[in-house]
Amino acid sequence: MDRTTQSRADFGFEHGDTLLVTGAASGIGRAVALHAARMGLRVSAWDLQAEPLATLAAEIEGAGGEVMTVVGDVSDETAVRDGFAALAETFGAARYLANNAGPPSSIPLEFDEAVRISVGSVRRMTETWAASGLPAGAAMVATTSVAGNLVGTESDWYSAAKAAVMGYVRHLAAHRAGEFRSNAVAPGMTDTPRLAGFASSENGQQILGRIPLGRMGSPDDMAMAILFLLSPLGAYVNGVFLPVDGGWTITQ
Repeated sequence: MDRTTQSRADFGFEHGDTLLVTGAASGIGRAVALHAARMGLRVSAWDLQAEPLATLAAEIEGAGGEVMTVVGDVSDETAVRDGFAALAETFGAARYLANNAGPPSSIPLEFDEAVRISVGSVRRMTETWAASGLPAGAAMVATTSVAGNLVGTESDWYSAAKAAVMGYVRHLAAHRAGEFRSNAVAPGMTDTPRLAGFASSENGQQILGRIPLGRMGSPDDMAMAILFLLSPLGAYVNGVFLPVDGGWTITQ
């Protein structure tokens, strides 16, 4: 699907509903925010990076969309509480949540702290969102990874954290389905700023050689999978772990 086709996509969202997306300033989160706005959703875009978040907001508003931004750390309880207060004041409750924020595997974090940040932030965002008075048909999608769930990686904390996020999603799908649906998208090798230059490295070339579709995924590829799972078109999809990897993991 090319960008022109993606821009015309209609997943049945009700215009004026709100999507909250974390990690929205770049990569997958940015693509989710842009496509959601094109589909008529109001976007609450959260990130640690103020400048690229402002650039995203200007792009959405320039195209006629509605957006509000929150600059803050989703692993910090006070920042999350303040962010939801600002959201409530601006748009009201968000029907949809894209739990996309998380540290990259390339950062050498201490294991316990990394798991606290990566998994704790997803739980904190989800619990605070769920307590905000959800409209009917609410849905949450978390960005996990093939790492830890289907393949091992060099980073112990990253593999462990991504597997734990998926475990939390399964718990929610089984025990909170009366409130909202919960699913997860697991990107494979994706062409985002975090992987800049990786495809041209020796390791990157080896991985590309094992991807049946013969290319890296794009942020748009991931965004459309996330938005489908959130959307009314996915109304009977709950508890799914969806690899979006070009078939890479079936060749391992």
